[in-house]
Amino acid sequence: MDSWKMLLASAGLIASMVPMQAVAQESAPPMQDLPREQTLIIQNPEPAAANPSMFNIWIPGSGGNVSNGLHQLMMDTLWYIDPDEGLDGALYSSLASEPWQYNEDFTEMTVNLREGIYWSDGEEFTADDVVFTVETQIATPGMTWSATLENNVANVEAVDDHTVKFTLNNPNSRFHSTFSVRWQGAWIMPEHVFSEVDDVMSYDFNPPVGLGPYTLHSFDPNGAWYIWEKREDWDRTTMAEYGEPGPQYVIYRSIPSTDNRLIEMVNGNLDMIHDLTPEGMFSLVEQSETARGWFPGFPYAHPDPTLPMVIFNNQNEMFQDKRVRWALALMLDARQIAIASYRGAATLSAIAVPPTGTHPSDYHGPMQDWLQSYELDLGNGETIQPYDPDIGSQIAQMVSSQFEGVPTEPDAIKAAFGHGWWRQDVEAAGKLLESAGFTQQGNQWMMPNGEPFSFTIRTFPEGVINRMGTMIAQQWSQAGVNVTAEADPQMFPQTLPLGDFEAATAWSIETWGGDPDLSFFIDSWHSDYVADPGERQPARNWQRWTNDELDSIIEQIRVTEFTSEENLELGRDFVELMVEEMPIIPVMAFNVFSAYDTRYWTGFPTAEERPYANIVNNWANSRYILTQLTPTSAE
Repeated sequence: MDSWKMLLASAGLIASMVPMQAVAQESAPPMQDLPREQTLIIQNPEPAAANPSMFNIWIPGSGGNVSNGLHQLMMDTLWYIDPDEGLDGALYSSLASEPWQYNEDFTEMTVNLREGIYWSDGEEFTADDVVFTVETQIATPGMTWSATLENNVANVEAVDDHTVKFTLNNPNSRFHSTFSVRWQGAWIMPEHVFSEVDDVMSYDFNPPVGLGPYTLHSFDPNGAWYIWEKREDWDRTTMAEYGEPGPQYVIYRSIPSTDNRLIEMVNGNLDMIHDLTPEGMFSLVEQSETARGWFPGFPYAHPDPTLPMVIFNNQNEMFQDKRVRWALALMLDARQIAIASYRGAATLSAIAVPPTGTHPSDYHGPMQDWLQSYELDLGNGETIQPYDPDIGSQIAQMVSSQFEGVPTEPDAIKAAFGHGWWRQDVEAAGKLLESAGFTQQGNQWMMPNGEPFSFTIRTFPEGVINRMGTMIAQQWSQAGVNVTAEADPQMFPQTLPLGDFEAATAWSIETWGGDPDLSFFIDSWHSDYVADPGERQPARNWQRWTNDELDSIIEQIRVTEFTSEENLELGRDFVELMVEEMPIIPVMAFNVFSAYDTRYWTGFPTAEERPYANIVNNWANSRYILTQLTPTSAE
């Protein structure tokens, strides 16, 4: 057995078959009471709600669920930006009738609203609802968007029934993003309901009144399932622009067990799965002729707009020299990382933008010439060109003997496995370390102070990120840097914000996905927000890296129109700076093994034909999928 087949086998690449035996159900809903051909059944990735009757989505930590259909099917706000291509572009004007309108210096934003939109109880939606939402949250500390709105809004007024004008405290060309849904957004409150409530912070909003095309039908008192029914007047909602939603009923089920999700889909009791393990997906497509993933074959998974990476704590003296950071990058073999983490089903990214949605056409594709010609100075008079555009093809070839449907066409390989990554070059890494004052004793690299170059890399307790971190630690250790991988269950709540780490595998980059704008994360990287060592770091500059050129790029983005070509060029400037400095090592997209079954419904988005929506069904953007679904029995 050659080395690659040994690696595949040791990673458990060949999925074991899950027997279709009786499995205890997680509070299954009364599906028998609903016509199956009119019912879409979706897995809700959240655990059963601790407070099932709580629908006040504007109160954080209330114990109610969010991804139970509430924000997908009932809520609405001004705009949506889908992480994929969208039905007619990734930017949707929802309650707004058109995109945002700023004045010249971005201190005012005017919003024109749609007419003829009605709440589910028959009240007409007007500008008063938007004004009430903003003013109520500003006046009520602790509500979900109160701090953001208070910090930004000096005044909000209804110019007329369908026009709202915001006056801002400071220039802000991205204020509209508060009301733009990526995963969530600032949902609009029904003024005629909440104005009658004495204490909005304790109000359960049950039954909920919404602007979406569905209303609450029933729910499990234990919080495991929620059933929604299409409104008779669905055509008085913003969804009507894209057609009538296909399902009459939609069920959201909390199914914590991965095996149970798989079994329920094979048995016809589940139409959409939020996520499986790689092994679970491989097993599912073996056992079901009608189930599939984002890609029709391997690698199946959908790349989300987050970017798993190696995060260095740049306030640690070990990582303050970019030659050291680059040396660590060149010690890595992305092919082994892909096999170890995703069984090969990884979408790699050498640049600091996830390879998802429109980003491959915005960044990865157009920057290939620059990446291939990029020269890295080794510090001794030598330069190398470290980028390898063929790594995706190499991974595809490695897994082709194990799986059917592995892409063979160049464009399909890039979409599935990424456009390329840095080639492993341990010799060049050594030259970089030597130029930085490191020495080698046997196979151990020694820092300039004479101490061994060794550190701990924190990683997730389980799953693909854990596998990635473990493999990276192994590769560094093999190259002479003694690195230990440590599972950390407090990564995002404690470790990253407190800077209590040397290196970590997580992410500090999250983007819109369906738009080249990088403001979703990049503004938080400004040096103004970097905490002193030992103090809590505001999200998301976990790497605690400061750079004057980065600050300049961020400051220019702040006063650049969101959809402009100039904004895209600033994004590419950021990518080039990140390659040059390597303050983090980008690795790959966070691929999600979402699955759906075409036994009862067709029209789901697909990577190869209609990538119109993020298939991950807990995102609020998934509502647009419902307008494209038709019963299989109708074909």
